[in-house]
Amino acid sequence: MIYSIVAASLLVYFLVWFFIARIKENFSLVDIAWGLGFVVVAWVSYLVTIGQTRQTIVILVLVTFWGIRLFWHLSRRNWNKPEDYRYVNMRKRWGTTFVGIKSFLNVFVLQGVLLYIISLPIMHSFANQNTSFHWWQYLGVGVWLFGFFFETIGDFQLEQFKKESANKGKLLTSGLWSLTRHPNYFGESICWWGIFLISYTTVSDVWLVISPALITLLLLFVSGVPLLEKKYKDREDFQQYAKKTAKFFPLIGKKGL
Repeated sequence: MIYSIVAASLLVYFLVWFFIARIKENFSLVDIAWGLGFVVVAWVSYLVTIGQTRQTIVILVLVTFWGIRLFWHLSRRNWNKPEDYRYVNMRKRWGTTFVGIKSFLNVFVLQGVLLYIISLPIMHSFANQNTSFHWWQYLGVGVWLFGFFFETIGDFQLEQFKKESANKGKLLTSGLWSLTRHPNYFGESICWWGIFLISYTTVSDVWLVISPALITLLLLFVSGVPLLEKKYKDREDFQQYAKKTAKFFPLIGKKGL
């Protein structure tokens, strides 16, 4: 039951964001909706479940912190900004016919489907509650905290760097950004590996690995890292930065991952 109720809730949630984006003529607002969507999943799962366990409460708290932090960060940064170039290019490809339907399906529904898949450990934990809390679940909390630190501090350092007018046109290469070229994306990925460990209770739960694997692949090869790498690849300062700094995983894989 949880799975179908969450699916319906996400449909309504992204439909609301679709109308907001249409009013503001900015489809890139869907990026703001991303983090809060996981909070919706967690709280809907919580509200339709009778009784809770340590596992479900921990997941509810961690996902809520993560989602609201990301929502607030992106809202402050992007709410009144022009539409991101990615979505501008989408509009050009779509033309003027059925723009509303195309945008809803290709942007909002797609985001909803991906979010639903990544949220499977959340829903599964509430639907199949387990009163035990194993050592690897405590480890999962530690992994989540590590990822949350990387993502939050990485975003904070970048925000502070951009506030300084003297840094306009420059690259941030200090702090966490000296360990990896994308500490915020790395941290987001690690958070979901932590949630997976917390949701894992028996061998039969191994299929839930699809969640952290999917978000890691999306960030590393589709929507996160590749877009920024492509944007800066022709800059000489970025080329020098890339030679000495890991692409994604801190301190390792400097020429690859």
